[in-house]
Amino acid sequence: MQSSPHPHRVAVLVYDGVKLLDVAGPAEVFAEANLCGADYQIVLLSPTGADVASSIGIKISVDGNAQSEPAPDTFLVAGGDIYPRTAIARDLVEATGTLATRAARVGSICTGAFILGAAGLLEGKRATTHWKVAHQLAARHPNTVVEPDAIYVRDGTTYTSAGVSAGIDLALALVEEDHGPDLTRDVARRLVVYVQRAGGQSQFSAPLQGPPPRTPALRRIVDLVTADPAGNHSLTGLARHLNVSPRHLTRLFRDELSTTPARYVELIRFDMAKALLDQGHNATQAASLAGFPSYESLRRVFARELMMTPSVYQRRFSTADRADARTLPAPPT
Repeated sequence: MQSSPHPHRVAVLVYDGVKLLDVAGPAEVFAEANLCGADYQIVLLSPTGADVASSIGIKISVDGNAQSEPAPDTFLVAGGDIYPRTAIARDLVEATGTLATRAARVGSICTGAFILGAAGLLEGKRATTHWKVAHQLAARHPNTVVEPDAIYVRDGTTYTSAGVSAGIDLALALVEEDHGPDLTRDVARRLVVYVQRAGGQSQFSAPLQGPPPRTPALRRIVDLVTADPAGNHSLTGLARHLNVSPRHLTRLFRDELSTTPARYVELIRFDMAKALLDQGHNATQAASLAGFPSYESLRRVFARELMMTPSVYQRRFSTADRADARTLPAPPT
């Protein structure tokens, strides 16, 4: 826990197009921690020292540039929708490298991981980012072990977090590292958030999004299963549909989708079951309509993929017009 008589300096690097919540979310955690007895000093920096415009157009005033910051205790890079769609600006990469060499610990929020990666700070490390672009981070940095389902990842003194609001989770973890669980629970209660969320990013993602298979034959199978998840999609039946051997079909799935036919069918059904639960079907109905042989088999998949039951998932993701905010449970203490 932190015992220094000096404020713990948190430097956040921002730039034109930065996502506002990536900046404000962690900053609010540290500011709230100060009300509970911590001593964080938050500074916003841009590569040149000029003020920046966030992704929604709100102007962000900064306190200086990378060169003007002496030695932050914690250095965070916020994310933005512009990355990884565009090349990362050289001055942003250089500012990141400069601040990282001076900081005791380094972290990123959401797609800020791409900026850390461009500065060479994720080489040989474990990391995460928003589930939708995790595969791009892995492709761009093959020496980085990308964990697409993690809310945040710590590897030594390097921290990366998932999309947008996961920056709050990361900041809470940093506060707990500095000040212990009691103060952190107080911060979480004040902000009405979970100290640690159950499950990973997959509870928020569309896990089967991605480019279609290159092989026309495999695309036919994928289209067949997607069109009728509850159909009889045994390995033998799918292979017969293409007039290929089960072994050949298994090899196609492994080479292009890094999974097996049975596992792919199960994930399609799992995705459909989540959609049915979102629409208001109960878990037994969702299991049957999605093609699971029983509720118990659906429950096992939910436990494995999301670390929660179908009913817990449904309560958590009920649509606003079906959920009564007055009856929602408070975050656990």
